[in-house]
Amino acid sequence: MHWSGRARLLVLTLICLFWTGLIFFGYFFPSAPFISAPWRAEQSFEDLLRREGRKTMPPRDFVFLGIDQSTLELPPFTPEELAGNQALQLMTERPFPWSREVWALLLDKLFAAGARLVMIDLLFNPPNDGDPAFHAALDRYRDKVVVSANFDFGENRVQMITPNNVLIPPPQSRDDRVGYVNFWPDAIDGKTRAVTYTVTDRQLAGSPPGQGEEIYESLSARALEKTGHANDVPHDFHGHMIRFTAPDAFEPRPLYEVFDPKLWHANYGDGAFFKDKIVMVAPSAQVLHDIVDTPMSPNTLGPTMHFQAMAAALGHEFLRPTPPTIGLLLVCAAGLVAWLLVAFVRLPVLCLGGLAGITVGYLVTARLVYDNAGLLLLTVPVLSALVLSESFSLGFEYFLERLEKLRTRRTLERYVSKNLVKEVLENPDSYYSSLRGVRVPVTILFADLIGFTTLSEKADPEVLVTQLNEYLSRMTSVIFSNGGTLDKFIGDAIMAVWGNVRSLGTAQDAKSCVHAALGMRRELSQLNKGWREQGRMGLGMGVGVNHGEVIVGNIGSHERMDPTVIGDAVNLASRLEGLTRTYGVDILVGASTAELIRDEVHLRSVARVQVKGKTKPVDVFTLVCARGEETDPESLKWLETYEEALEKFRTRDFTNAKILFSRFLEFYPDDLLAKMYLDHALEYEQHPPDEAWNAVEVFKKK
Repeated sequence: MHWSGRARLLVLTLICLFWTGLIFFGYFFPSAPFISAPWRAEQSFEDLLRREGRKTMPPRDFVFLGIDQSTLELPPFTPEELAGNQALQLMTERPFPWSREVWALLLDKLFAAGARLVMIDLLFNPPNDGDPAFHAALDRYRDKVVVSANFDFGENRVQMITPNNVLIPPPQSRDDRVGYVNFWPDAIDGKTRAVTYTVTDRQLAGSPPGQGEEIYESLSARALEKTGHANDVPHDFHGHMIRFTAPDAFEPRPLYEVFDPKLWHANYGDGAFFKDKIVMVAPSAQVLHDIVDTPMSPNTLGPTMHFQAMAAALGHEFLRPTPPTIGLLLVCAAGLVAWLLVAFVRLPVLCLGGLAGITVGYLVTARLVYDNAGLLLLTVPVLSALVLSESFSLGFEYFLERLEKLRTRRTLERYVSKNLVKEVLENPDSYYSSLRGVRVPVTILFADLIGFTTLSEKADPEVLVTQLNEYLSRMTSVIFSNGGTLDKFIGDAIMAVWGNVRSLGTAQDAKSCVHAALGMRRELSQLNKGWREQGRMGLGMGVGVNHGEVIVGNIGSHERMDPTVIGDAVNLASRLEGLTRTYGVDILVGASTAELIRDEVHLRSVARVQVKGKTKPVDVFTLVCARGEETDPESLKWLETYEEALEKFRTRDFTNAKILFSRFLEFYPDDLLAKMYLDHALEYEQHPPDEAWNAVEVFKKK
């Protein structure tokens, strides 16, 4: 077993520890670009929960009167509409900001309609005309109005910009009609997610809150206190993450409509609409740039944040982050779960299914606890530890599996043909179904050594086995390189098949087979050369090739089975291999094979034979060489003379056959086939065969 398999649990432990530890320590190094990425991404996931999760229900009594573009530009009014309408006259006299008498008139109108509270998110710091009238209104409605202040953060100090002394006498910050409008965004991405309802001067200066400092309250806190909800306001000087309402919960209404009599009547029922309402008066036009970036939208109107803060306080819709200690424990638990899954659930599919199930379950849990408990369950770092640990662990398991498959493949290939091993491992279902027995056209090759029996009687056994293995290794390599299946070794004989495991077409299977036969011829020539140089005896080889339909299947008993091929085509290939000794050639191919390969090899006719067990004769051929292969052009020319002589021999023209064979032998005096046919022609010329003679040689033995 490979070392990685023996140390599997240790390696899996190290993988999970590495990724879990990397994410764990990312919490303590937030500026590190890689290891802190999951912690930075957590904010984005929490924002997704804010957008997609449960929202705070907006109170039905909140009304936003916005200074929108239509209010800034104002529609044209007739002199009759302006007459007697002091507010519209003041608003049309000059561009915004108008005389502050407008705000006094607005307060009178809203409170006359029964408004419960009016919040004005505008700064009234510099003196302006109309201040006395506005001051009087603020005094009249002291318990029902709140105006804004703002902290201005300079380079060296923090200044609170409050309404001027005419409107509200100093110290304005302690007046319950004044509340600050600041929201502090997150330093990392500038989004506002939390509300600070109260703050101290020490905090504003950058120090932790302490005893004896001045306390400031926000506009939303003042409004809640004036409406009887002081107990709902957090007074702990900390920022509180809020659950937002839907983005369109507080759509602004044009402020000028309150002063337009026809719209006051049509849209507000002559003021009945404002009965018991909490009214926010603030800018809503884009040109006034009162925009806040929140998780809900980068263009959230700043004034609506006060309503968001009030709605969250009234509904106690505050969000809590996962405590750091709990979060880090969850990261460690995720790494442990990943290790347990991969270490003890050995099936990758089940591991992936478990990973997917745990991930989905955790995400569902995060959504449920967000919706129902306001808890922002730490998610991205936890799932990162889980997914990374398990993914890389599965990768290691896959690596181990590939090593094991490779080892198994290499082991099997020492006993079974390579393409058979490939088919079994990659397509087991289709391969096993074929073993039940099917008829398929294949090309079969039998190869046997000549002279090996004589050699085995004289040679040293160890040397003999080495020589035989060297021969079989080279021949097997040729078979595999040409896509053949090594069916079996039979002593020093080889049986190979093309088309039984995976076919490229009958013609291509046959061509691959004869190219293998030619390759075996070349390899044996090289082996003989090397053996003779070493003082060993060379060997000959006989190869029989035949094409035909066979039965492919598992042949054998329940104890031992052999995937092989059986049929007449197999028997004929074996008989052809045996006939190579009779005709003095190294390769014989049957007629069915010859028809498929003529366009790629040069063939030489050998004989018309009837082997044992056959009733019909077949033509057999030997391979000269592959077409395009370097060869003597003269030999191919004289090959035509040989074929002509053989044809005359078969048509009983023995005299001309004798002449042609003699001419051929003048150039190739050692050619055994030509000598054999010349002897037959001379004999038949003197003693012609009977009329039934058809040039067929009948063999009674195998």
